[in-house]
Amino acid sequence: MLYKTRGIVFRFTKYGETSIIVTIFTERFGLQGYIVNGVRSKSAKNKIALYQPLTLLDLVVYHRENANILRVKEVKCIHLYQGLHTDVRKSAVGMFINEVLNKSVKDQSHAEEICRFLIDALTSFDQLPFNANFHLVFLIKLSRYLGFGPHSSQEIFSSWMLSPDELIILDKLLTASWEDSLSITAEARKNLLEAILHFYSNHLENMGEIRSVEVLKEVLR
Repeated sequence: MLYKTRGIVFRFTKYGETSIIVTIFTERFGLQGYIVNGVRSKSAKNKIALYQPLTLLDLVVYHRENANILRVKEVKCIHLYQGLHTDVRKSAVGMFINEVLNKSVKDQSHAEEICRFLIDALTSFDQLPFNANFHLVFLIKLSRYLGFGPHSSQEIFSSWMLSPDELIILDKLLTASWEDSLSITAEARKNLLEAILHFYSNHLENMGEIRSVEVLKEVLR
């Protein structure tokens, strides 16, 4: 059957000569794999751009329970990124967010709430002036949708050493909005990121290393 849904592209892999298999987190069905034929051909007119990581989509898809690979009937972009593609700092944060999503968002439950959150977060990040602390606020907010969000800074602090000043900042991050601009040194930002990622690793199996962290640290120095 055909269904309408919104979604966020997580990743794609090449398939055959001109096709791809794209993994999309959908509002209606959670994480799904779709085969898209001919999108890499010379006549595709850059349609591959619709399937780049973090692209926000309106979709009409075929869906069948327990099917591993499905098909897309119609697709269009919800929001055409501006800052995310032109600002090096935003691009680095986007790369980090994409890697975190691929490693952490697996469950199909609460798909609608998670998808809505991601669309709002990514649209806000693209449109608002650059905030060097966005990724920290994003991680904290995302963890709540994944079912293990901290109620207090002590839950993160208990497994990672932070200075008293960093602990105060962490308290502020727990209630921060996308627009909030907190004064944080590069060193404190790095320590807080490591603490929050360690918190993730304690709650998620196979979280593993986030390779884009080093790029992020360089850009946000």
